Amino acid sequence: MASLMKSLSMTPRWIKRRVLVVLDGVIVASSLQLAAMIHLESPQPLSDGSLWMAIGLLVPMSLLLFHWLGLYRLVIRYMSHVTVPTVVMVVMSSALLVIPASHLVGHSIGLSIIVTYSLFLLLGIGSLRFVLRELYRRSQRRQRKPVVIYGAGAAGCELVAALRHGGEYEPVAFVDDWRGLEGAMVEGLRVHQPVALAALVQEYQAAMVLLAIPSAPRWRRREILHWLSGLSVPLKTIPGSADVIAGRAKISELHDVALEDLLGREAVPAFPELMQSNIQDKAVMVTGAGGSIGSELCRQILAQNPVRLLLVDNCEYALYAIEQELKQHIETTQSSCELKPLLISVQHAGSLKAVFDSFEVHTVYHAAAYKHVPMVEFNLVQGVSNNVLGTLHLAKAAMAARVETFVVISTDKAVRPTNAMGASKRLTELICQAFAHAQTNTRFCMVRFGNVLGSSGSVVPVFRKQIEQGGPIKVTHPDITRYFMTIPEAAQLVIQAGAMGEGGEVFVLDMGEPVRIYDLAMNMVRLSGLEVKDAQHPEGDIEIIYTGLRPGEKLYEELLIGDDVRRTRHDRIMTSKERFWEWPRLEAFLKELEQAFTETDHLRIRQLLQSAPLDYHPLDEIADLVWEARQTMLPGPQDQSLDTPHFLRSINRIEPALSPVSKES
Repeated sequence: MASLMKSLSMTPRWIKRRVLVVLDGVIVASSLQLAAMIHLESPQPLSDGSLWMAIGLLVPMSLLLFHWLGLYRLVIRYMSHVTVPTVVMVVMSSALLVIPASHLVGHSIGLSIIVTYSLFLLLGIGSLRFVLRELYRRSQRRQRKPVVIYGAGAAGCELVAALRHGGEYEPVAFVDDWRGLEGAMVEGLRVHQPVALAALVQEYQAAMVLLAIPSAPRWRRREILHWLSGLSVPLKTIPGSADVIAGRAKISELHDVALEDLLGREAVPAFPELMQSNIQDKAVMVTGAGGSIGSELCRQILAQNPVRLLLVDNCEYALYAIEQELKQHIETTQSSCELKPLLISVQHAGSLKAVFDSFEVHTVYHAAAYKHVPMVEFNLVQGVSNNVLGTLHLAKAAMAARVETFVVISTDKAVRPTNAMGASKRLTELICQAFAHAQTNTRFCMVRFGNVLGSSGSVVPVFRKQIEQGGPIKVTHPDITRYFMTIPEAAQLVIQAGAMGEGGEVFVLDMGEPVRIYDLAMNMVRLSGLEVKDAQHPEGDIEIIYTGLRPGEKLYEELLIGDDVRRTRHDRIMTSKERFWEWPRLEAFLKELEQAFTETDHLRIRQLLQSAPLDYHPLDEIADLVWEARQTMLPGPQDQSLDTPHFLRSINRIEPALSPVSKES
């Protein structure tokens, strides 16, 4: 049967259409013959041959009408309940043709025969097509992967239809936790309770479970995913209802489980007045515009109709990518916003001054920073100087240009930092706090939050890649935990926090509950349909190994330094007043630090950072690569040949003896 259906499906469409026309002609003739026999109770209902003459006229007339009404334009493999009205229409039209056909042969056919003919014709034409469709589908099922669908609602039904029209998956059963549906038949599939899922997967050898509950709250999705992770069956989800309605995705597009679903964190609607306050009809600058947070800030800022958007970044490709994306959005929405991509490092004070002199700027969102903890530890001078001096130069240029609002993106690693990156970010907070109290023209505020999902260096894409490669998954420590938030939510909250700032506040975003990284890795393995390989499961698929904490990395992150925490009008935003140095004292400290940068004095940089009110307590020795290389090259106690100070003193003694000609040479 499978080979027969395969050969039929490959037959040219014009041949299949002619076969259908012949079969429909037989059905028309048989339906009228049977209707006459039933009502006249005779095997030879019209012995004078008038019935056969009527059939001879009715068949070609009906077939021409079927063609005109579009019956043969219907593709049988895609037929559904939507095609029923077309079938009913052709049947009723054919029934009406019986009357003129009978009059032409001189023998009237009664209404009862016409009604019975209509029923036989409907049954024949409809059954033929649905039987052919079912035979085709059965032949295809053997080649498809069986899947179970969790969710028998509207989205689940749409997904079934989409999968049946596709060629990869075959839905075999529904699972739904509403008891009112238990045992019901939906789209031809039986609905089961969730407790039966493991047995269904085993019975049908299901290749996957598809989660079709796009409108369910995130906490409910988290519960379901947590339960499904124990089954070690591959799981995919359909797009959210908002994306489907907006046309950004199709119901048949299957995705891996999003980590935000595992976190179970519900997004909070934004306050429109806060989103617009510092942006609408204003000129806005975003530094680090090509980064994870910076690019999302640009997208959300553009939606609030600024007059001008300045994109500042020192990475050419990242700046090009976000500029092209935003330019396309502006063209699509016919926005009047001016887009200015500026390839500038925030460490170049002169370039920053030129930009502020050339373009009026009302609001600055400062997201440019080196944020990767080990990378800053390995490159202490550049990492700290970029974060600290970049913020210092940008803040000074903004104040000189009388910018209204200056918002700094900070990090949870700035709280009691154990690494140079966190210490540098806490120092940028001190700079903005000092400036906030030293003048009144520019409003400074800082927004502090933890990790964002999908950012550069995030564990999620790293873990996915390691799973695809067959493992192992590398986790630094079994007890390490982190806070997580989605990039769109973080950017949205940053904009709203900046609008609430009065000057000098540190805003802290509510990150929810911290996530144990080991649990995250384990759930990702199980929801991929694999088993974690450990002592209890030596035959598992993916092993999780521990590599040890990286330089400057700590087990737990914090968001608050002191206890003076206050709620704001937004449920996800808190504010805190934290200690700082006044500008004169901080300015003297920064000059010393800048001198240490110039001299590449790693030890002095660390000492200065520890002397500031940062609560900086490094866990490891200096890990800077240049510093370590220098230590291996230090001369022994008897070897003075490479003693730099001694060598310079020798040069100083020789130099006065040189003649002007010798010096020129």
